[in-house]
Amino acid sequence: MAHVTNREGRWREIEAAPLPTRYARGWHCLGLADSFRGGRPHGVFAFGRKLVVFALDSGELAVLNAHCLHLGGDLSEGRIVGDTIACPFHDWRWGSDGRCVAVPYGKNVPVDRTRVWTSREVNGHLVIWHDPEGNGPPAESDLPVLEGYGSDEWSDWLWCDDIIETHPRELIDNLADPAHFFYIHGQRQGGAADYFANVFNGQVATQYMEQGGDLAGSSYALDEPYLGRPEEINGDLRSESTWHGPAYSIDHLWWKVGDSGNVLQSVLFLGILPIDLNRFRLSFGILTRKDPDLSEGENQMRHEANFTQGRDATFQDVHIWKNKARIDNPMLSETDGPIYHLRKWYDQFYVDVADVPPQATAFFRKEVDLNHANQVWNAEIAARART
Repeated sequence: MAHVTNREGRWREIEAAPLPTRYARGWHCLGLADSFRGGRPHGVFAFGRKLVVFALDSGELAVLNAHCLHLGGDLSEGRIVGDTIACPFHDWRWGSDGRCVAVPYGKNVPVDRTRVWTSREVNGHLVIWHDPEGNGPPAESDLPVLEGYGSDEWSDWLWCDDIIETHPRELIDNLADPAHFFYIHGQRQGGAADYFANVFNGQVATQYMEQGGDLAGSSYALDEPYLGRPEEINGDLRSESTWHGPAYSIDHLWWKVGDSGNVLQSVLFLGILPIDLNRFRLSFGILTRKDPDLSEGENQMRHEANFTQGRDATFQDVHIWKNKARIDNPMLSETDGPIYHLRKWYDQFYVDVADVPPQATAFFRKEVDLNHANQVWNAEIAARART
């Protein structure tokens, strides 16, 4: 049998360096803040350990390491006593500052503290800060506040979670991958997108996408996003999806509904919470702007349908992530997005701040030419319609 080689005399092999041995620096969402209230402690697995979340009398939430420094009891199995969490093993009491405040059967109280996690509530989410160097959050890491959230104009969050058995980078790659919208999420008329661009700047990475309609001569002002101006939509769909750091994503979406021209405006949230080095919890949430011409019940039905559609589309990717290979040297087409640059941006969160290369945070913009791709996709859609 003849020996077969490729043109270079050897096969190209998938390269994959070992997984990072640390967790990303940044804000991570533990879940909806109100889900941690109700008079009992809650356990959360994150960063290779277990945490406990409990509410103080004021309603403020505290986050500590979950295992008692005495003999390792699980504080999340304990009870809240005033502004302390009591261990179920020997009733040692721990305050929100991490100090042991009482040993009911002992005369002395140890001075050592358990770890307290910096936490905040933003947009109805409880988020905690993680930094392998132990530094607090800098101002440039602040998360955006959603305008209108909590008002009567918007629904409340609909929410779900899933455990993903892979590294979070597989999810992040989607931000620079226009083609998967056609092949994974099905197609609308006109292929996957008519406009697709990425902008990376500092700790923020954004995907701009528009689909449907005549975009010839359209000016897409990347420094002036469309937030709050749905009347300016030219196509059937507009999406502005932004990762604020390595684990907190907000996607502003506008859909033209049917032939009416009515716009459904929503916010899609994705949150990454590493459980261990190769497993993370994916949180998915949806907000929907209410239609003033509909009743409260009709708006809720509309909101639930929006959630179901968004959830089902998002979890179509999960099957791919769970079964794909990790690849550091992907072969790319000219119609793929800037995946290598996106990874360079993402890697900044896995090294010490002093070691972040300037090109990882410098402003970068790339618009992907989808003309040829859309010709192919439109031909495929037409062929399917004829069968």
